Amino acid sequence: MSLQDLLAENRLRSHKPTPQEVTELLGVVDRDLASATVAQLPPDVRFPLAYGAAAALATIVLAAAGYRTAGLGHHHTLFEALPYVLGAEVDVRARYLDRCRSKRNIAEYVRAGGISESDVAKLIEEVQTFRADVLDWLRARHPELGQT
Repeated sequence: MSLQDLLAENRLRSHKPTPQEVTELLGVVDRDLASATVAQLPPDVRFPLAYGAAAALATIVLAAAGYRTAGLGHHHTLFEALPYVLGAEVDVRARYLDRCRSKRNIAEYVRAGGISESDVAKLIEEVQTFRADVLDWLRARHPELGQT
């Protein structure tokens, strides 16, 4: 599989990002991360918030690279495409975030009580690191998108 394969399968389409789009998505990341750290909320609520921040970061990466997801399974496609944009070194992160996608789906659509505090803490830590890595990548590879 490659980005070209994902395009051919209509799972990605070409996209021209703007600095405003990136700024707005970073706002989503920061809002969701802040909400995910509210200890009074149950883990089943906090985990999807942290996951939403991860999905927004992956959306930023794909947009900056000139792509947008399309069709069914777009969250899976977000994480599947990450190593093609950022390099093979993010494969472990992408697979972890995709597992979080599945866990989030169960928590939101199937049953309550399946998310632990440690699940939430691990995801928040990963998303915070991912955020820093994405900002570094944007500065190095896409300074035209205005993130400092």
